[in-house]
Amino acid sequence: MTLPAATGTDETEDAVPSASAAPRRVWLLTTERAGDRAQVLALAQALGWPFEEKRLVFNKRYKLPNVVLGASPRSLDREASSRPAPPWPDLVIASGRRCTPIARWIRKRSGGRTRLVHIGRPWAPLQHFDLIVTTPQYCLPRRSNVLHNTLTLNRVDPARLAEATDAWKSQLGRLPKPHVALVVGGSARPYHLDAATARKLGRQANALAAAAGGSLLVTTSRRTEAGVVDALFEAISCPAYRHRWTEGAENPYFAFLSLADSFVVTGDSASMLSEACATGKPVFVFPLPERLDRKMRNARRLRALAARHRKRPDAGREREGWLARAYDSLVDLGLIKSTRDMSQFHRSLIDRGLAVRLGETFAAQADRPADDLERATARVRALFP
Repeated sequence: MTLPAATGTDETEDAVPSASAAPRRVWLLTTERAGDRAQVLALAQALGWPFEEKRLVFNKRYKLPNVVLGASPRSLDREASSRPAPPWPDLVIASGRRCTPIARWIRKRSGGRTRLVHIGRPWAPLQHFDLIVTTPQYCLPRRSNVLHNTLTLNRVDPARLAEATDAWKSQLGRLPKPHVALVVGGSARPYHLDAATARKLGRQANALAAAAGGSLLVTTSRRTEAGVVDALFEAISCPAYRHRWTEGAENPYFAFLSLADSFVVTGDSASMLSEACATGKPVFVFPLPERLDRKMRNARRLRALAARHRKRPDAGREREGWLARAYDSLVDLGLIKSTRDMSQFHRSLIDRGLAVRLGETFAAQADRPADDLERATARVRALFP
């Protein structure tokens, strides 16, 4: 496969204007990262416009900072990837750092006509995007083109939930109710899940289920190490269904989303927490301990200093001091990389009454967020007046 070579000129020869009445042509840029792909697909399906998925595979150049790659396909494995070629789309939806140079290159080839929507944080100056749909852990500043949501866009297809429920309800229904689903992730920099932490998690979840006279529905994930699973399972003494994640094996996770009465979720995964919160049932967060290296500690300190230079009025955009503006510029350029802070995501869930920390009492509040997927869909449609 070959791609048109990128040049430094203003490339408009491939641009094809689209009639305003024609259906929007939508491309989804996806990689092997299942969480990113799930959010991109969820937004595209909610829009209801025809879309084409472009699966991207990268060469070693993807390790270069996006500020070096710019708007180019240099990091793309041209033989293994789907071919981006004209007619260029009206809209590109992408997620993840590696997709950003490709998305910007597509807009360049379209003569600037293609609208760019990025989910998460793009690792490039925010002004390059028509819309960024983000969540609190990325700590992005307030901008007119940044939509700050409470939950990620992960949504489970109702048909898939129904199918999983039918497959597992007889087996899980033998366990005493209420059912407490224990959903376990794993180490993801800077968060660390070791055997000692797993035993603590198991004991606390066991106490929650036992106090209610119920049972645990336990599932681990791809990132849960074998020794961690062993320690976790050994700490559970109440009635429980234990699922050890295995490649290719049937997974009861979607049945848990439907059948569980409440959830305990490790704090490393925004998508797992979002899917649990979307059920409207009580969610208990178990934060994982952090292992911060020097760069990450310095990034946290700098962000804290920048936060002091942001003045948030009652309404409207933040008024920013010079340090806040400088910090945002360094993050935009990818010079500050260790910016994901899941404690910000947890705090947002707790403030909205969607979750509490494990060990605290869950009390539902009235301040539940509007559907974040609907908000994102409306903002994307507004890009095409």
